[in-house]
Formats: sequence, C-alpha cells, structure tokens
Amino acid sequence: KNSIKAVEKELITCNLQGKEKTAIKRSQIFQIPGGKDLETKVIVVLGKAGMGKSILVQKICQDWSNGELSQFEFVFWFDYKQISLPEKRYSLQDLLLDFLVKPQEGSKEIFEYILHNPAKVLLVFDGFEGLHDHEHSPRCSASQPETDLCSIKELLSGLIKKKVLSGCTLLLTARPKDKVYQHVSKVDKTIEIVGFSPQQRELYITKYFEGLPDCGNALKLIKESEYLFSHCYSPVMCRFVCFVCETVLERGDKSLPSTLTTVFLKFVQQKIMPTRTDVTAVQNEENLAALARIAWCLGEKNQSAMKSDLLPSKEVKEFALKYGFFLPFVFPRHSDSGEEEFGTTFADFVVQNFLGALHLMLAEETKDKSLTKYLSFPSKKKKLYNWLDLVPRFLAGLLFLQDDPYFCSFSNKDVNQSNKKQKTLLKYIRRLQINELCPETLLELLHFIYETQSKYLLQHVALRLKPDLSFLDVVLTPPDVYVLHSTLKRSKEEFSLDLRNSSIDMQGLKDLVGLKNVASFRASLSDTIRLWKSLEQTKDYQLLRASTEKFVLDPFKAKTMKDVSDLSELVEMQKMMINCAQDASGRSSYEILAIKNLRKLAFAMGPVRGLQGFLKLVEILAAFPSLRHLDLDALSENGIGDEGAKSLSEVFPTLTSLETLNLSQNKITDVGAEKLATALPSLSSLKTLSLYNNSICDFGAENLAKVLPAMASLRVLDIQYNKITGVGAQQLTDSLRKCPHIKKLVMWNPTIPYGVLEHLQQLDSRISL
Repeated sequence: KNSIKAVEKELITCNLQGKEKTAIKRSQIFQIPGGKDLETKVIVVLGKAGMGKSILVQKICQDWSNGELSQFEFVFWFDYKQISLPEKRYSLQDLLLDFLVKPQEGSKEIFEYILHNPAKVLLVFDGFEGLHDHEHSPRCSASQPETDLCSIKELLSGLIKKKVLSGCTLLLTARPKDKVYQHVSKVDKTIEIVGFSPQQRELYITKYFEGLPDCGNALKLIKESEYLFSHCYSPVMCRFVCFVCETVLERGDKSLPSTLTTVFLKFVQQKIMPTRTDVTAVQNEENLAALARIAWCLGEKNQSAMKSDLLPSKEVKEFALKYGFFLPFVFPRHSDSGEEEFGTTFADFVVQNFLGALHLMLAEETKDKSLTKYLSFPSKKKKLYNWLDLVPRFLAGLLFLQDDPYFCSFSNKDVNQSNKKQKTLLKYIRRLQINELCPETLLELLHFIYETQSKYLLQHVALRLKPDLSFLDVVLTPPDVYVLHSTLKRSKEEFSLDLRNSSIDMQGLKDLVGLKNVASFRASLSDTIRLWKSLEQTKDYQLLRASTEKFVLDPFKAKTMKDVSDLSELVEMQKMMINCAQDASGRSSYEILAIKNLRKLAFAMGPVRGLQGFLKLVEILAAFPSLRHLDLDALSENGIGDEGAKSLSEVFPTLTSLETLNLSQNKITDVGAEKLATALPSLSSLKTLSLYNNSICDFGAENLAKVLPAMASLRVLDIQYNKITGVGAQQLTDSLRKCPHIKKLVMWNPTIPYGVLEHLQQLDSRISL
C-alpha cells in the first residue's frame, strides 16, 4: 500500500499576525520572497500529530535525491527524539558528520566546506516538539559551537537565532500548540499541514482497498459512519479506520465501531487475537498491561522512545515488537564510546495514547478520585499533558465499555472498581460549569462525552451550552465540527456561532449553518461566499436563503486587502441576488441582510497598503445603508492622507445613516480638510467627528469653522493634536457660538499657547482642553 503515500495533503502558508493563509505546492516550500541570500532561512512546518509532517520531510529528501532541490548540496535529516536525550552533548561537527552519516574519509575537509558554504546546506529537524517545555531559549555555553560540545537545545537555539552556521536553511516540524512561537521573530516562513479534504479522504480509502475483495463496499461503509469519516482528515487516523474496516468486512459485519475508543479496541484485539490461545491469554494480558504502563509513563515525560535496557522485561519487548506496538529505534553513537544505543519507540502516537488510557483504566493504583486529575477541563486554556491529548477521550470511552465483549476479552479488570471510576466521572461532569469553559476546552469536552455514547451525558452537556458560542481564531477540525453539530442538534435552544478564522471546511460550515436552532452565525467572508456559491451551483436555494438570513457581518474590521476584496465580492453577490428573477427551480430575488444591517465598519490596514485598500473600500460604502460608525483610527496608522479624504468626501451624500466618523491619525492636511469640510454638511446624521492627530493647520480649521453651523446633527468635534495655532482656534470658537447643537469641541494643540486656550474655554465651556 505504498501508493497511499502519494496522496498529497494540502499545505498552507500562514501569516501568524494577519491569519492570512494561502495554499502552496511542495516545490514552493523553500521560496521566501524578499529573503537575503546570506542570511539563515528558518522555515517551520506545523501540523497536528499524525498529519504527515514526517512523510513530508521524507518526500523533500526524496525530491533532493532526485535532483529537484539543486540549491542544496547537503541535506541532513534528524529525528528530534533521537538526538534530544538530556545527557547528550554535541558540537555541530559531531551532529553533522559523526552520529548519523560518518564519511569514511575527508570529514575535516567536508566540514570546512560546509562552514564556508552554508547556503548549500539544508538542516531538517523533524519533531521539534521536544522544546515545548522550555519557556526561554537556552544560550549556547560553548564559545565555538561548531567544534565545542553543547546540548542539542543550545545548538538548535544558535541555529534558529542565526548565530551558528549563518546562511543555511533550517526546516523544523512541530505541533501547532508547541512553543516554537518563542522563536517566531526568527521564523521566515510558517507552513501548516491541514490534512485531507473530503475528496482526498475518499481517494486514500479507495487506494487502500484497491485490489481487495471488498473494495466497493469499504468507501460506502466508512462514509456512512460520519464520525469516523470526519477523523479520516488525519492521515494516521484514516489508516486505522481503513484497517478496522478491512477486518469488519472480512468477518462479514455490516457496520463499523461508533467511536474512536472502539476502533482502537478492535485494532488491539485484531493484533492479538489471531494467535491467542488459552496458554498465551494471561501472558498477553500481563504484557499489554505492562506496555500500557510504559505508554503512560513515557507520555507524561512527552516521550515516545526509550532505551531497551529500561524495559521491564524481554517478554514485554518481544510482545510489543511482535504485534507492532513498538518499532526498533537507534540512538546515535556518541563520539566518546563510538557505540550506538538501541531502543524502541511506539509505532504511533495514537496507539500510545490509547494504551496510556488503558493503563489509567486498569491500574489499581489509579484510584477513582484521582481520575479527575487526568480529566481536567479548566475554564481557561490550559493543557496538562500535551503529549497525551487523546488520553481523556479514550479513558472516557473505556469507562463506559464495561459490558463490551471486546474489552472483556482481553481485560480482567475489576468491574466494581470500574463502576466507581465511572461514577466519579459522572459526578465530575455534573459539577462542571460548562457555560464558562473556553472554546478549546469545550471542544475537548464534547469529544470526551461523545466517546462515552452516554445518552444522559450527551443530553446533559447539550442543555448547558451558552447561547453565544465563539470559536474565533480556534481551529475547527472536521471531527470538532461533527461533535459540535451532534451536540447542538440535541438542544432545543437557539444558538449564535462565531466561526471566524476557524479554518472550518465548507462541508462543516454547511452542516452547522443548516441546523434549525442556529439562529445566526459569523464566519470568514471568503468561507461564507464560497458556501453560498456552492449552494447556488447545487440549487439548494432553501439553505442558501436561510444562510443569508442567518449571516452576521456587524461589526466588521478590514485588516488586509483580502478583507476588502471579500467585502467587495459580497456586495457584488448581493447585486446578483437582488437582480435575479424567480425561476422554476424556486430561486427568487432577495437581499443579504448582513449588508443591510452593517452598522460599524473599522479599517486598519496600516501605512503600506492603507491608501490602496481604502480607495477600494470607498467604492462600496454606499452599499451599506445602515452604516453608523466608520472608524479609520488604527495603532499602525492607515495614512489615507488627502487623497483618501477626497475620495471619502465624494461618497458622503450616500452615507445617510453615518453617526460617527473617526479619521484620527491619517496624515490629513489642509488640502484634505478642505475637501472634507465641503462635503460634511451632506452627512445629515453625523454626531461625532474625530480628526485627532493629523496635520491640519489654520486654513483647514477655517474651512471646518465655516461649515459647523450647517452640520445640525453634530455633537462632538475632536481636532486636537494637529498644527492649529491661536488664529485657527479663534475661528473655531467664533463658529461654535453659532452652533448651540454642538456639545463638545476638543482642540488642544501644542501650537496653541495654553493661555489662549484657557481664555477661549472661559468664553465657551464646551471647549475641552
């Protein structure tokens, strides 16, 4: 089944600040626009465990060996867990030329060549998770790390900070939650592996069963189990689901297990049972329990590999290797002894998690009350055991499998002890303040409860969800969406969902939006527009209309050109919907309520593309009839200048509902102020105008003073921190006397003598200093 590896996972490059994401090909990984040739290039590949980071690294090495990455003469690939033993110390020369690839001759000359040609060197560290527990990057204590010994953490820190082998290319793979972000200022490119799309899942499954007798039924059977199919977005989970599906079909069964717990229970049973006899049954149970203990103990230390001499017995090692739970593992030789050290590593992180949960379930020393330590669902985002993320889910599933024949077939667990642990779990869940949980913790709880398949617990959680559920900036995977959808469907309450920047796929968005008790939702504009176009293509006009009515846009903040482009596309889509005539298929004309109801629009693109983006935004402002607040004040200063002010003033007559206009910190001068002043009276609803911290002088103040009496709705004018002198201040004060409707004028300027300002305030108390 090697052909399965040919299924490409989608790679996206992400901007950690702006959350912009763009799909890329593998050949584009090392392309860094604007990168300097002589500087070290640091590229980070993020992906959850099992997403295929290591496979990607292997493919990159294969590409290089086939001559596709000709810019590199040397590629060094390190498995981080092989080199991260705490007692190991390395020099750069040791790491490159002694431990993994030792040239038969010329080591010194090769290393010298590497030092003088770092741009031709690619260093790959697969599994950067080993640094997750270090709050601060350690400094290399060696004066010459190229030849002196230091820890791998120190050596890596020097490479990342571009102080060791400066000019090389460094590729790191890590899990998203690990603290690789402490080096984010040094990272030149961040790539995320997002897993299989639904179509790629189908392709993987089809390739897995290609040539097998049940090829036709397998895909159908897996897709019918929506929960398991959602987990197939992860390549490693897809492989396990396919394996279990294969055994189910061989036995002539009609359905798959309903949870991940039962999937892996069946996986373990299938591994052990074919060769099991009465003689080996007890031995298998003892070995499995010992293996489960190892899985848990290593996981607590964020490890998956160990030296062979640390295993409890030879029998356990042989058992684990025989049934595929362990793989042989070689720790690199050390220059002191020159000998390699042999060990073993868990074949898969999911299997280690399952066995870790099995240990907590079976171990007599794990008392029922201590279970809550491992089932912690804090209200704030916090993880106790990042390496064992799946343990709580598996543990919950196992606790509710006490009557399951598969579980009992290889477990001699004490039923009374199991009942006590189950009751402890129930009591713990009942005490949880579910409506106070942060989004990440809530999702983990939903997975946890789903694995129990307890109708009582499923209903208990569904009834206690808060009506406003925000998953803003929280990645929602297909399994997350499934358990959320399943839970919401059980409730009779109405919900409002915020799904912006959640990376939710289109099918997931469609499923959640389609729920009758989801009254409103927010999602990224591009995702929403893509959904609507898809619904239009499939002629699902009923859901299209319902989703446009549920969609919420207010308030909206444009921070990138893509935000402005998406907003423009939304307006264009509105025009098409309004203009379309009702046809035989049931399609009718209607408007997008979110456009009609948008009240606050903020713009914060910064000085580089601020003017360009704003000019594009101005073109569509008239499409928002209820717009009351337009805010162009941003910490990064948009700098729309006089050109932007002129463009905006031209559309003032269309902004009939605008009440607040904030043009602070935009480099507007007298020229722009004059254009604004001419058109301001057409803003018939304007109550607050802020021109704070621009470059307006007396001429601009004079033009504003002329139109103040005509702005009958205006209540507050802020023109402080400009370049107005006492002359301009006097003109504004004189105009203020004719404007009883204005409540406050803020005009402190460093160019106005304080005595003058104080005098003017005495003349009119509405002037604020």
